[in-house]
Amino acid sequence: MNDNLREKLKKLMLSGIIKTADMRAGQAAREQMSHMEFLELIVNDEHLNRGRNRRNDRLKRSRIPQHKTIEEFNFSWQPTLNRQVIYGLGTCEFIRKRENIAFIGLPGTGKTHLSIAIGIKAIDQDYTVLFTTLSEMMDDLYMSRADNSFRQKVKKYTAPDLLILDEFGLKKLNQTNVDDLYEVIAKRYEASSTVITSNKQFDEWGNILFDPVLATAILDRFVHHCNFITIDGLSYRMKEREGLSPKRRGRPRKEDGDNKAFDNVATDGDETGNDNTRLEKEALYGQ
Repeated sequence: MNDNLREKLKKLMLSGIIKTADMRAGQAAREQMSHMEFLELIVNDEHLNRGRNRRNDRLKRSRIPQHKTIEEFNFSWQPTLNRQVIYGLGTCEFIRKRENIAFIGLPGTGKTHLSIAIGIKAIDQDYTVLFTTLSEMMDDLYMSRADNSFRQKVKKYTAPDLLILDEFGLKKLNQTNVDDLYEVIAKRYEASSTVITSNKQFDEWGNILFDPVLATAILDRFVHHCNFITIDGLSYRMKEREGLSPKRRGRPRKEDGDNKAFDNVATDGDETGNDNTRLEKEALYGQ
């Protein structure tokens, strides 16, 4: 490709064609493609490149902290979890229906993993996604009142097709927090989908929200079209920690320093002291 053509393609923002044009020209010559076949080939390359770029941009904007997939999830560690239900949610049909999801379970049971995995499935299907903890969102909205950007910040949390609120219930909310949460949930109600993860059972959620009236309004809107997924298993993180912890087996190893310490217990010329030292060694080392 000559420099003049490259510059024109850059101005037209056809970076996908720039990347593959030389290779495709060689392929077209070898396979004796027609002009239309060659054109279709490079246009398809551009289309695929733009799709990848859009996907990467959506992933970056989602603020998803790490890459997780449903396929990576250890269902054998959570046998009460219905694999088919999770894979069904991974189709993102719930987003098309504007439904919500609540993942409830103890810390370390995979709630965040599954919420992220579903978020990535949504990104792959061209949906916009935003991941945040409830605490981060509350702090963001609270601070926005100081510079009069509150409405703009609310839009940040109401605009995405899928909002993932992690760690619901770790902290109790004050009146301002509850007001702000209501703004977000009310605007998303039957307009877009929300995923919440919580280590609190649903009947405890009302205690997290300061205002009983607003608590009822928030929960009523969220649960109206909601898929509740309860994970009853144990913490996977604790399992991994136990697996990495060394287990001490057998008798403790004799150390020269320990033996010397015992040898110094007896006083000079005291046979009783020597006998006591021997008995203490036998008790410690099992000799």
